[in-house]
Amino acid sequence: METCRNASGVSLPGGETGFAEASQPRSTRMATLSLRGIKKVYDGGVTAVHDFNLEIADKEFIVLVGPSGCGKSTTLRMVAGLEEISEGELYIGDKLMNDVEPKDRDIAMVFQSYALYPHMTVYDNMAFALKLRKMPKDEIDRRVKEAAAILDITQYLNRKPKALSGGQRQRVAIGRGIGPRPQGFLMDEPLSNLDAKLRNQMRAEIIKLRQRIDTTFIYVTHDQTEAMTLGDRIVIMKDGFIQQVGTPQEVFEHPINVFVAGFIGTPQMNFFDAHLRRDGDSYYVDCSGTKVELPQAVQEQLKAKDTPAQDIILGIRPEHISFVPAEQSAGALGGKVDVSEMMGSELHLHVSLLEDNGSTKDVVMRISPSDLPGHYRGGIPYGTELHFSFPGNLVHLFNKNTEENLI
Repeated sequence: METCRNASGVSLPGGETGFAEASQPRSTRMATLSLRGIKKVYDGGVTAVHDFNLEIADKEFIVLVGPSGCGKSTTLRMVAGLEEISEGELYIGDKLMNDVEPKDRDIAMVFQSYALYPHMTVYDNMAFALKLRKMPKDEIDRRVKEAAAILDITQYLNRKPKALSGGQRQRVAIGRGIGPRPQGFLMDEPLSNLDAKLRNQMRAEIIKLRQRIDTTFIYVTHDQTEAMTLGDRIVIMKDGFIQQVGTPQEVFEHPINVFVAGFIGTPQMNFFDAHLRRDGDSYYVDCSGTKVELPQAVQEQLKAKDTPAQDIILGIRPEHISFVPAEQSAGALGGKVDVSEMMGSELHLHVSLLEDNGSTKDVVMRISPSDLPGHYRGGIPYGTELHFSFPGNLVHLFNKNTEENLI
């Protein structure tokens, strides 16, 4: 098995690194983090992270989210000290950390690979870092049992990792991190090795854990559902750049560009080629021959910017599209059903829409069966003609060239 040495000269399985506890009591420390102009350039000139700026408050839960290769894990490893910072400054509290060893940063890290010692019991895995610090036995025992109780793994303390499920092993890895009571807790895709049911369970466990320990979390994931449910704020990244920082509600309701709009939300937002029309001081959208009225507040914002009429990208989320009965279809959009997926409480429909330019677009809709005629509630046959509409107060308008939100 591959091993590496941590800054205290201690081997950990799986090629990962352990972190030591600072001697200062947690209650007197502030776990604010400040990343100022952070950049990571690898040999050969490959830049993984560009000008990363973020202020993290004490006890805040921050989630870095984005597709594979966007730089989120590299950023986390720079905070941990596992990667050197090429440019910029990292502060924990008011202390510059660029050249501080990982063991002296008072940060715990949980990896995708659990990195547990296979020959040790759960108890010994969780107690190992505490023993290195020569803590009294009774204090070690108290901390291990306290962490085990928080994570509901007390009954597994005498087992070895091979006798545990993936979710139980991940709890042990988390327990090993919270034992030293670090002022910062870093998690690098800790749930990605688990099946869907276990991911849901562990996500709930992490939420409960956060409520029970006073520390700052930075959590990395490519799963936007994890980001939306866990984070106080989420940082959406693409190609090494921050795209948007905000609360889950902010980035969902007010995405800054097409990438964020498409990345956040399941199924992803629908996008249409459309045209923003201006009639004096009034605005509306022409989408495939259908007039979409815009709310007065949006029109006022467009007017304040003196936004010209232009080709745009119109975005609408699947859950904001409504079924329109055939007898009320005048002025509605229409297409043929390609796929009908009964999900129990809702129906996911893929409808092929013929656009003005002659191409077809796949439009995804999330519809409650109760909103459909009785003969459609179990599903809609392939090729069925269907009409739909969406309200102007729920659409998103993006510049055709820059893909930035017009509002």
